[in-house]
Amino acid sequence: MIELRDLAYVRLGASNLEDAQSFATGSLGLQVGEQAKAALYLRSDDRAHTLCYFEGDPQDQTVAFEVSDQDKLNAAGAALDSMGHAVHAGTLDECALRKVRAFIGFKDPTGNQIELVVRPERSGKRYFATRDAGITGFSHVGLFTTDPVRDELFWTQVCNARVSDRIGDIALMRVNAIHHTVALAPGRGPGVHHINHQVESNDDVLRSYYHLSGQRVPIVFGPGRHPTSGARFLYFQGPDGMVFEYSVGVDEIEDEATHRPRQFGFEPSSLCMWGAKSGRAR
Repeated sequence: MIELRDLAYVRLGASNLEDAQSFATGSLGLQVGEQAKAALYLRSDDRAHTLCYFEGDPQDQTVAFEVSDQDKLNAAGAALDSMGHAVHAGTLDECALRKVRAFIGFKDPTGNQIELVVRPERSGKRYFATRDAGITGFSHVGLFTTDPVRDELFWTQVCNARVSDRIGDIALMRVNAIHHTVALAPGRGPGVHHINHQVESNDDVLRSYYHLSGQRVPIVFGPGRHPTSGARFLYFQGPDGMVFEYSVGVDEIEDEATHRPRQFGFEPSSLCMWGAKSGRAR
């Protein structure tokens, strides 16, 4: 079994890198860690980066997970290869672009681009946001799936993800104590459904709601509260249609032995217990 430790980063192609930087710093509230000619590295915590925008096709999207060491990475590559997943071992230049010691790339059964990385770089400098959004770190991603049953089996049997709860066919899965690290959302093809950052307080969620509304950033969903994880949330749209989320107060699974996933119906009250309605479909 491939033992995922945590999310490492997301890489997104950007149709306009200047627009992406303006949004990431002025709206989302991340810190520029490094700026290259064709790439922008953004920090949300003590890591060198957790989001990278690069000049390219906005459909070129990659999600990376950390594994503990090179031996685990080699074993993961061999396991994926034996199951018919084409595995690419990162070159030295590719590793430098990702600020990791080593990585492998492959596609999950839906076709989402996934990377497993070893030793992602940390920064000795304190994370300092470009605006006071209250961000405490990069927390989870949503991935589209064309076959929820098949892909849930991949993440829970090939990898070490555990289902915390389900909303209809949406599986909310964790790789650590936090309620979910990956959410699988049914869709027509591969891609990142949304990118989540945790914030410090309810006030941060509401302050950002008014800040983003004032900037005419499209609000997709919320403010609201998820009955599954208990998190208070706000979803909003960034460049090239990518959806971002702030949330606070997400539950932790304290007892792995006794936890049993709950099944929620696919209806508005299962997504928000306060009555907010989602404005996004795919």
